[in-house]
Amino acid sequence: MEKIRRTIRTDMADESRVVGAGARTRENYGGFGEGIGVEKDGDNEVLITRVHVNNPEGERRVGKPIGSYITIDIPGIHGRSRDLYEKSCRMLARELERLIHIDKKDTVLVVGLGNWNVTADALGPKVAQSVLVTRHIYEYLPKEVDNTTRPVCAISPGVLGITGIETGHIIKGIVDNVKPALVIAVDALASRDVRRVNSSIQLANTGIAPGSGVGNKRLALTRESLGVPVIAIGIPTVVDAATMVSDTLDLIMDSMMQQAGHGSDFYRMLSRINRDEKYQMIIELLEPYSGNLVVTPKDTDEIVDYLSRLVANGINMALHENIGPKDVDRFLH
Repeated sequence: MEKIRRTIRTDMADESRVVGAGARTRENYGGFGEGIGVEKDGDNEVLITRVHVNNPEGERRVGKPIGSYITIDIPGIHGRSRDLYEKSCRMLARELERLIHIDKKDTVLVVGLGNWNVTADALGPKVAQSVLVTRHIYEYLPKEVDNTTRPVCAISPGVLGITGIETGHIIKGIVDNVKPALVIAVDALASRDVRRVNSSIQLANTGIAPGSGVGNKRLALTRESLGVPVIAIGIPTVVDAATMVSDTLDLIMDSMMQQAGHGSDFYRMLSRINRDEKYQMIIELLEPYSGNLVVTPKDTDEIVDYLSRLVANGINMALHENIGPKDVDRFLH
């Protein structure tokens, strides 16, 4: 019976280069080639990578639909610096504004995807809980709002195992009735790099497939399925266990090769190891013991709360003109 080969699990667009090129660290990223544009921005505290998939050839190379994917890496976010937190909120708001192309008075629906009972999957519901919602004020107290505030509504639809209903069908029903001009969907993701877990944010204007972070894809939320533009915001909260083991072995092998010296028999032996086949072997060895295991840090409950507030601030600042950097955390629940 033919063995099924599993690719390294990641939801991060800029990590698709690593998967495709076989590079072992983020420093080894190569160019995407035809159909792909890459921009770098930010600084050492908040590094921004914008990946633009421009045509079908780019889709094939990256494995992502045509569109823009923005990754915000904040390696020092775990230090809980207030200055870095506020800076990250501002940068997220700025990048989100670049993707929003609707009228200032159009309604926006924020969807918090995920299971609020599972800490690593609770990012979306926590963000939806902290977004400033104003649509009901426009409907019932229109004189109480000014022209700097946008109609915003939010929902946490839960997951199929709780509701018995496909998340995409719930959101489609809401969109058909509320008729927003834009949907912003927030969800937990998976990274192929343990250093990015709970320290990176990805935005995309191509929509999202709920549950993709844990390999449990459902009906996609896209312009095609909902009839309105969909911006996805995600944070990787888990890493695949097999990927983590594989990367650790790669680092050990690289260190041993460096110590052995170029040209030695040991160096040549290590250099002949096919790292893709090594990854598949790790999957086969772990499967009987751990199954389809993903790993998350032990302080995930605390950091997910922290990051959900950061994302909610960014969304609030991007959607409402009257909310600026001075209002960070002011409207959170």
